[in-house]
Amino acid sequence: MTDTTDFGAPTEFGKHHFYVTTPRANRDAICIYEDFGFNGKDAGSNSTAKRLLLARELWTKIRDDAKRDFNFRLRNLKQSTGNWAIGKVKLERFLGKELCVLGWATEHADINECPIICQKWLALRPEERWWLYSKTASEAADYKATSHGWRKALYCLLSDGSSINLLPKKLAKIKKTHSNEVQTNLSLFAEELAKGSS
Repeated sequence: MTDTTDFGAPTEFGKHHFYVTTPRANRDAICIYEDFGFNGKDAGSNSTAKRLLLARELWTKIRDDAKRDFNFRLRNLKQSTGNWAIGKVKLERFLGKELCVLGWATEHADINECPIICQKWLALRPEERWWLYSKTASEAADYKATSHGWRKALYCLLSDGSSINLLPKKLAKIKKTHSNEVQTNLSLFAEELAKGSS
């Protein structure tokens, strides 16, 4: 049996996995990354892709449902279970894909829609989540591609459908790495509107 850490992620260096980074500041956005390890784009070197930047308020509404689901399945497989913590938390690659599906569906949501999205996500079989990840990642895997194809479709699919609004309702806040200013991450569509008005 392979040694694992956090949410079933392999401890061996260079293995494909996902990870969530949670900043210490409680209003800063969380990020989900896919680390391809040695199987990345360049053979023999790590390559990492940022998959999602999610507002902290939305993350706090979905993280517990994801944790319960993942840990239940990991316990059945006698693998390590995880907990969301400040800093970096690793996930087994298939669980990372499933978390991206939940996060992508949530990025356009209102706080009140999060429980509905979680319920519908929990009702999906793991294989269905993997399929949704593959379809979405094929055209809109980058964290900035919030308004592209399947990224929009996931929100429509998993929300209640009564208040569809494809601009993020809760913008993700991140700190610039070279200063203490807080920057708001606008969607690509909102950036284009801003350019057009100047």
